[in-house]
Amino acid sequence: MRCLIISVLASLATPAFAWQATSGKTCTLTHETTDTHIYLTYDPTKPLYTLAITRKPDPWHPTPWFAMRFLGPNKITITTPEHALSDNGQTLNVADSGFGNVLDGLQFNDTALAFTEAQTVGVSLIGAAPEVQKFRDCTAAQLS
Repeated sequence: MRCLIISVLASLATPAFAWQATSGKTCTLTHETTDTHIYLTYDPTKPLYTLAITRKPDPWHPTPWFAMRFLGPNKITITTPEHALSDNGQTLNVADSGFGNVLDGLQFNDTALAFTEAQTVGVSLIGAAPEVQKFRDCTAAQLS
């Protein structure tokens, strides 16, 4: 019995690494791992999508471009020179008026690789699809 209680308490103390969408005035999609925090937003007042990828163990190195490669049944690679670093280089930020390819990549693939010429962050997309759909539903509701 003591082992069961300890096991349950340990599982409660362990963070849940799940994708999560929230609806409101701003739509959000988040994912947390031990090494990375992903925060995607849609603000209908601008209208603007943003993506922030925070590296917890060490900062991003400044580079002239940023890319995302999605691996799985609907492979796609997206690149941009339009990114910025914040939080002493820990967070890489991208903003755009459209994120259809990013959302397709997150929803219809198995793995995402966020990378620059100096670093790569791999993220599992297991469990992302239903939350990405909730995010899409939120953004569609904001547009109507």
